[in-house]
Amino acid sequence: MKEYKYTINGKEYKVTIGEVKDNVANVEVNGESYKVEMEKKEEAPKPVVRPVVKPAAPAPQPAAPAQAAAPAASKAAGRGVKSPLPGVIIDVKVNVGDQVKKGQTVIILEAMKMENNINADQDGTITAINVKQGDSVLEGTDLVLIG
Repeated sequence: MKEYKYTINGKEYKVTIGEVKDNVANVEVNGESYKVEMEKKEEAPKPVVRPVVKPAAPAPQPAAPAQAAAPAASKAAGRGVKSPLPGVIIDVKVNVGDQVKKGQTVIILEAMKMENNINADQDGTITAINVKQGDSVLEGTDLVLIG
């Protein structure tokens, strides 16, 4: 039971909120009981946050002769452009294989009801895009890789 004191237009009210069941509360105002029906508030759906899944490490290979060449770099090698804050991907402005310049917008991210341009932090080629339009991402998620 919660008790409150209100003053409205100079008049004092002592309000006691009793049991609340579903959207109906038993309320007592200055000793008089009321059943108060509250508006049911539709809850907005919570965004789905999907972690970026990195490919599993390849299975170990049998030992190679000592003079074997070093393994080739994977196609998705590169440095990640990270999300600076959690949000929803509004647009992906690049494709795999595109050449980008430092400062060029690669992703548009909506966060806190604002659109934020996410820019390349280096010159290079887009080697992987880890998100798509509508994805929810966490801060620090690699959005694209630049090699």
